[in-house]
Amino acid sequence: MARVIVGATPFEGHVGPVLTIAADLVRRGHEVVVYTGSRFEARALAIGARFQALPPEADLDDRRLDSLFPLRATLPPGPAQLSFDFETFFLGQLPAQVRGLRALLARFPADVVLGELGFWSIPVLSLSAPPRERPTLVTLGSIPLLIQSEDAPAFGPGLLPTSGEQGRARNRAMNAEVRQLFADLQRFGEATLTSLGVPMPDYLFDVPFRRTDHYLQLTVPSFEYPRGDLPEHLRFVGTLPPAPSSTYAEPAWWPELSAGRQVVVVTQGTVANNDLSELIIPTVRALADLDVLVVAATAREDGPELVRQALTDVPDNVRLASFVPFDRLLPHADTLVTNGGYGGVQTALYYGVPLVVAGASEDKPEVAARVEWSGTGVNLRTGRPTVAELRAAVRTVLHDPGYRSQADIMAKEIGQHNPFDAIAEIVEAAARR
Repeated sequence: MARVIVGATPFEGHVGPVLTIAADLVRRGHEVVVYTGSRFEARALAIGARFQALPPEADLDDRRLDSLFPLRATLPPGPAQLSFDFETFFLGQLPAQVRGLRALLARFPADVVLGELGFWSIPVLSLSAPPRERPTLVTLGSIPLLIQSEDAPAFGPGLLPTSGEQGRARNRAMNAEVRQLFADLQRFGEATLTSLGVPMPDYLFDVPFRRTDHYLQLTVPSFEYPRGDLPEHLRFVGTLPPAPSSTYAEPAWWPELSAGRQVVVVTQGTVANNDLSELIIPTVRALADLDVLVVAATAREDGPELVRQALTDVPDNVRLASFVPFDRLLPHADTLVTNGGYGGVQTALYYGVPLVVAGASEDKPEVAARVEWSGTGVNLRTGRPTVAELRAAVRTVLHDPGYRSQADIMAKEIGQHNPFDAIAEIVEAAARR
């Protein structure tokens, strides 16, 4: 039996993957403590793990970010918003997060500390002591790779890779430009780590990739741009399967999913869904007169009512829902229209579902670019597509078999990986040290 701490920034998209892995480790007999925001305590206890909340200064609620931090809502997607997020949520909360983790380790001397990319306590531990004097550190990659490389464009604008020396020259220039763009954030990060007694030996966004023992990217190689300069401890372990949802009560319209019409699912995920007019409502309008069944999965309790209020009439071919488990819904889907959340896209590809992607915030342009590059869907290159753009994109994906074929190929590759086994091997080896 190993003792494992799994930690996460207290945001749904960050916590979900580590809870899925924690549940598997508990099933294997390991002793697991989940260390994240207090709102996730019940979910951690339900999987059989113990729970430790982050200190109050770091115990944020991502459902209230715009009200707690009104300045963020005024910032355009891109460098300004990314800098704000790092200074406020990741680096800004890091001293409290590290303090709480060290106190937890004093009571629960773990063999392994496992966290997602935003859990910056892992690089702090890595820089604080040599491997024999600390737990084994495992970092999960649940967004596209943002480590700089001369083989891939710099992370952010969602550019596609180009080959040859011309492409590498472009990438080197972009990398230098991005470092200059985030120079102030780099200095903020250096000051934060200095306050914790450790150096900042790398470019800020490279630190979580380089300062860990195992970096496990939660996808397959075919969904990421080829690079010849990745660290040896970084490997692709495949997509996490969606958590089973045996208690879900199917709505009355559920049999329609198997009635013969093509099924289009549209979602804005669990974070960037404050304004359903960005994607869900225009998609409903775009597909109103097509011979398809549209399922609008709003991922919020009031979502169906908000859509009804925005439309004069809900089209006959639309079914509105709040929370619908994707492990039940996506096997019926012919395409997923999404704003590009990494987890949702990976789940669609797990089932071989091609995509239409329209996202502008966080890492979404990079996810959309990889969908385009891999041939598994259409990238609309905007966070607010028009009705006409959505209609054309959905029809393209539904009628061009190449997208479904590429998604099926990706699904087969995903099926050849088992991330749970890969993680369990590391955990069990650490317990034997």
